[in-house]
Amino acid sequence: MTDLYAVIGNPIGHTKSPWIHSAFAEATGQHISYTAIEGPLGGFAARVNAFRREGGRGLNITVPFKVDACEYATDLSERAALAGAVNAMKFEGERAFAENFDGLGLTNDIQRNHSYPLAGKRVLVLGAGGAARGALRPFLEQKPALLVIANRTRTKAQDLAAKFSVYGPIQAIDYSDLDQHAPFDLVVNATSASLRGELPPVPAAAFVRGCLAYELVYGKGLTPFLRASQSAGAGRQAGNGAADRAAHRAAELTPRQGDLQTRPIRRGPARERFLGWAGERFPRRGRVRRRRIVKQWCRYVPI
Repeated sequence: MTDLYAVIGNPIGHTKSPWIHSAFAEATGQHISYTAIEGPLGGFAARVNAFRREGGRGLNITVPFKVDACEYATDLSERAALAGAVNAMKFEGERAFAENFDGLGLTNDIQRNHSYPLAGKRVLVLGAGGAARGALRPFLEQKPALLVIANRTRTKAQDLAAKFSVYGPIQAIDYSDLDQHAPFDLVVNATSASLRGELPPVPAAAFVRGCLAYELVYGKGLTPFLRASQSAGAGRQAGNGAADRAAHRAAELTPRQGDLQTRPIRRGPARERFLGWAGERFPRRGRVRRRRIVKQWCRYVPI
């Protein structure tokens, strides 16, 4: 029997989740159908209810519905409750179990895949929405020197800083104050600006030379944020560590119990499909370079 899953967001045309999860399912012998749903703004609950009536067993949630999903869920994990945002739900009868492991996957990708430890670093998170909420506690648990949240609405960032201050040094500012607090060793764009092809109002001074700039939005090539960081002297640019983080999402949506275990994809159709995606996403890079990228993406999948 084929289980029905999906990712819901708005817009959703940029997502690679159906492709990624199908590759993982193939690699691990699972039978699933995974689609993308563009949810109507203001109509999240009704669309999810319709999906459940169609037989849907679980959802991944992306912008702008992570807070809506938190309100919809009947059972929140500790991480989701603390973040006030949800990125995955599974359905059992009338209950909707919700989880948020955005931050867990993000810290794993930064520290393990990019070999960039957060301890002692000055970290800047742009935005105070659902994407940012899930990252704050995992970031602070890595003991950075300081974590700064910058947002257009300072009070929204201040509310988050007050909530998470028990976990480590955190400060809230608005974008106009960034010059006074710069520079930073890690700058994470947790806004949705790149989905619209826009640059969040981050000054060049925010990027210390050699820092890591991390983009949470999928895209072909460099987003406006990553291009700006490159021009400002950032040493490395990274975009959504899809394979590692999707592995965590997939594990939460399956009926398996216990801690996530992983193994590398060394060969076979799933790896070739990742190579195909690398060719689409990085058309100007040589085959050897694309294979190195895929080696990183395929480092961990659920078993």
